[in-house]
Amino acid sequence: MKILILGAGKMGSFFCDLLSFDHDVAIYDPDKKKLRFTFNARRFSSLDEVDAFKPELVLNAATVKYTLDAFEKVLPHLEKNVILSDIASVKTGLPEFYKNSGHPFVSTHPMFGPTFASLSNLANENAIIISEGDHLGKVFFRDIYNKLGLHIEEYTFQEHDETIAYSLSIPFASTLVFASVMKHQNAPGTTFKRHMGIAKGLMSEDDYLLSEILFNPNTPSQLERITEQLDLLRDIVSRKDSEAMTTYLNKVRENLK
Repeated sequence: MKILILGAGKMGSFFCDLLSFDHDVAIYDPDKKKLRFTFNARRFSSLDEVDAFKPELVLNAATVKYTLDAFEKVLPHLEKNVILSDIASVKTGLPEFYKNSGHPFVSTHPMFGPTFASLSNLANENAIIISEGDHLGKVFFRDIYNKLGLHIEEYTFQEHDETIAYSLSIPFASTLVFASVMKHQNAPGTTFKRHMGIAKGLMSEDDYLLSEILFNPNTPSQLERITEQLDLLRDIVSRKDSEAMTTYLNKVRENLK
């Protein structure tokens, strides 16, 4: 299959390496410097080069801020039967775009990234495939993710957004709160250092990505759950209520099973 990848960032380069041995892959990025280390693939720095390549599938790996813009710019260079695909962690605007594009599409979300995951060992990671997508496109990505050893779930766009609000918004918000009250420690303990590592990794992400994930319409209800639990914990600690603390800790342990 002829596959065009939009964006030569970490995830775009990852998928380029992954797909280039079984498919005819071209990768496009307007920043030529990002194409320097691309291996075993055609390298495009102009969308005019797409015309002659005639891809059968476009994999949009542009950053969340530019996902829709990248699609809009490449559309004039594509034939109508080309399958559009994205791996965006934030799907805002994509259902509407796909509906109006006139192209078959497949939307997925590999639930790992270069900040925290080891891209060479993904056996314990997950992926979401959006159920509204084209059947053949879904089969294609299911095969890819199976080969990587990922656990795969199929959700609607709405179910995906609800899941992301829970699985990303809660840890993101919790980490931001930790980092906002943190003070430098000359002799930090193991737990502190681990939290610090997570916080630094999170803050290395793009501000737009962090904002869009937290601006998910389902996030406020999740934040309310965090504040409710903080209020409860603060009350228990203030009263030094050992019995209530034991009950609280046991409930937390049950949640972790």
